Amino acid sequence: MDTAVVALRDPKELLGEEIWDREAKLLTRDYLMDSVMAGRLLGQAVAYLITAMETMGEDLELGCGELVDVAVHTLILDTANYAAFCEKYNNGQFLHHIPEIDRKADGTVMRTAAVVEQHGFEVDWPLWERDSSKCSPCAQGTSCH
Repeated sequence: MDTAVVALRDPKELLGEEIWDREAKLLTRDYLMDSVMAGRLLGQAVAYLITAMETMGEDLELGCGELVDVAVHTLILDTANYAAFCEKYNNGQFLHHIPEIDRKADGTVMRTAAVVEQHGFEVDWPLWERDSSKCSPCAQGTSCH
């Protein structure tokens, strides 16, 4: 029986401490949240974006819910840091954000969380479950992020 413990990927380490601190401060500046919630959301956003990059072309139609998306938008709007992030984790290519106007209520959020977990990240389930019924704003048939 294999009892090996698989190390989880650390979003803070992957983003880098300096950029992590900056993005967390932007979240607390722009939204009503403390640094603990900012860290939770940022960790899920980094995990989601890296997973989306790693699964490009697999037609998984990944998408996060509104709450995690707040941190995704904070990161992607800090364009210089986001471009460097894409360079590092997306084979040098910029990962575009293609939102849909209406949210899909098709299970996308929870399916995406499961894929994020399969890619070696710890999923903060309450953050994903909060929006499981509203689902994702990602355009159907596209890789939203």
